[in-house]
Amino acid sequence: MNSFTHPLGRARRFVLRCRHHSKLDGALGEGNVAHTAMSGNGTTAGDDPLQTAVWRLRSRACWADAAALLQPVTAQAALQRAALLVERCLYTEQGWPEAEDALRTAEALAHSDEERGAAACERGQLAYASTLHGVRDRSDEARAALGRAAALIPPGAEGRALLDFRRGLLAENLTHAPQAARAAYRRAHAGATAQSDALLLSFTWRHLAGLALREGELAEARHGFAESLRIREELGYLVGTAPALASLADAEVEPEASRLREEARRLYRLLGGVPTWLARQLTPPAATA
Repeated sequence: MNSFTHPLGRARRFVLRCRHHSKLDGALGEGNVAHTAMSGNGTTAGDDPLQTAVWRLRSRACWADAAALLQPVTAQAALQRAALLVERCLYTEQGWPEAEDALRTAEALAHSDEERGAAACERGQLAYASTLHGVRDRSDEARAALGRAAALIPPGAEGRALLDFRRGLLAENLTHAPQAARAAYRRAHAGATAQSDALLLSFTWRHLAGLALREGELAEARHGFAESLRIREELGYLVGTAPALASLADAEVEPEASRLREEARRLYRLLGGVPTWLARQLTPPAATA
């Protein structure tokens, strides 16, 4: 069954150069996209050229450029375009009106339960990001939207693992319920494993490791952060590599922690200060007298 994460048909070749990151290809290497993720999202050999172009731009924090490649004339394309612009809000704290417009278009074009569930999942993620970044408290909207998505996307269906992960984010960061968050992350992890969704696995590993670190389980945390970093490096998910490096640094001892943190700073600078929320974690500790 098709979904908004799968190929959108034949497309011409695109120039993969983000308008605000014109030096990235040379600095970070071209073609560094592994062939280990789920087929159809641009990370696998033989994927549709359009999806490959979208993935490479997305992975370099060029969400607006990636979205511009997608014409929102079908539910699939509109959902994928909305997801890109919602992700930009989460990583940059900008572009809220564009994400809202794209999401309304996707909601209008969604007809099947899968499509309506995916649109509700993105609605919940946008409301979560707005609340998390202090733009506007939309926590009730986030919970309601993810609840609608859960009613439309049954357990085991494509899209359910992502939904479970996002429900874990709400539990961890808005409700402050780590046990509920862990249960949701574990469901998402199992679903991502069953569907060979490597990118989602990089997120579930990282967030489960974060909960372990909070509880003082250093070995478990170090393992999860290392797995997340490994997957993101293999996929060429550059915008997610600096956060993975910084998280692993938090679980390591010196001098390895400083080396990882400095590498995270290098990538953060190359991507123009994205994700914005990583700046605090990368700030060197103040010198003591």
